[in-house]
Amino acid sequence: MAVGLGLSIGTVNTVSALAEEGSAKAPPGRRWAQRSRSITRRTTLTFDSTGLARVGMIPRHGRAITEFADLTQRSIMSARVGHRALSPADLVAVVAESLITEALFDHPNHDAGVGIALTYPARYTESHIGDLRAALDAIGLAHVALVAEPVAAATWLESDRGPLMPGLALVYDLGGASLDITLVRVGAGCPNNPIVGEPLRSAEFGGRAFGALVASRAGHGLPAASISGTVIGTTADELRTRHVRASLELVYKCLRIADVTMADVDCVLVVGGAARPVEVAQVLAGELARPVITAPDPERTIADGAAIIGRRAAVAAEASAGKQHGKRRRTGAHRRAATRALVLSRRTKRRLTRVALAAGLSVAGVGLALALPADGVIVGLAQLAAFKFY
Repeated sequence: MAVGLGLSIGTVNTVSALAEEGSAKAPPGRRWAQRSRSITRRTTLTFDSTGLARVGMIPRHGRAITEFADLTQRSIMSARVGHRALSPADLVAVVAESLITEALFDHPNHDAGVGIALTYPARYTESHIGDLRAALDAIGLAHVALVAEPVAAATWLESDRGPLMPGLALVYDLGGASLDITLVRVGAGCPNNPIVGEPLRSAEFGGRAFGALVASRAGHGLPAASISGTVIGTTADELRTRHVRASLELVYKCLRIADVTMADVDCVLVVGGAARPVEVAQVLAGELARPVITAPDPERTIADGAAIIGRRAAVAAEASAGKQHGKRRRTGAHRRAATRALVLSRRTKRRLTRVALAAGLSVAGVGLALALPADGVIVGLAQLAAFKFY
């Protein structure tokens, strides 16, 4: 059975999702979700004395490597592990390798076909993607596919709510460190690169930005316990509503760059860990007047979509291997049939030779009798037929 593994390595959290083909009794478009598992960790790396990497751990003593997942940040420096200098792309590849090893070790059918997809921000340039590709290839992960985050999110949408009519989906990715807005084509006839216009990102919105807003509202110099006790309930909801409403300017800017309006957008797909509160979807639905779709756990939507892409690749690989195997079997059968025909022809020739000798004719005479159109030919053939072939 084909299995898909999707990896979403964000600045704050990392999500890995494993998707298998579900039961045929499940509703169409939801079969993969019946068998999907995901794990969320902090995006941190630690190395022990042997150089073994561990993801998501923050040791009491020692240092954890953080804030490396976004390759667009120029302030990120290379990390030294032993005698090696690892770039941010190398660190992302190490995280991917650790997650893959763990997922396949825990999976009972790890020897089956597995397709793996790793997501990256849509704003990455070709240089960033090239660095990430080279880092993966260097540690033996050339088989891992690279997929843009909004494309993976749209894949989840198509699988969960599809089939979709051709149109536009606005992916509102509210993560822990930033907000990413992307327009993606969905439905039949979707091109290989479905992203429309220019993906936009702002660090003024997201989990960290909202935390800073809460802290500023609570007052400076207050301890954490006082802040949590001051900004709760209705006040927190009002702050989040204001926070999401302020982010709409980035949405409208993305639409202007793509030369479209909200009337051209069929739906808004909300993803990201900071998009869990219901106020996020409520504000977007009220302000944008478009259908808003949110997964039960929006933080894992991108990883789930990547897992679907990986599973589809594994299914295609299995089908291709099956065709090649069938072709080899047919070719082998044809060769065996030709060999049997050749053996039979040689055996028949030997029998004819024995018959001809028994009739007092030479082999050449038999060939001549068979070649000349005369009455003797018919008599010769009848005589040959009278003998028992053995």
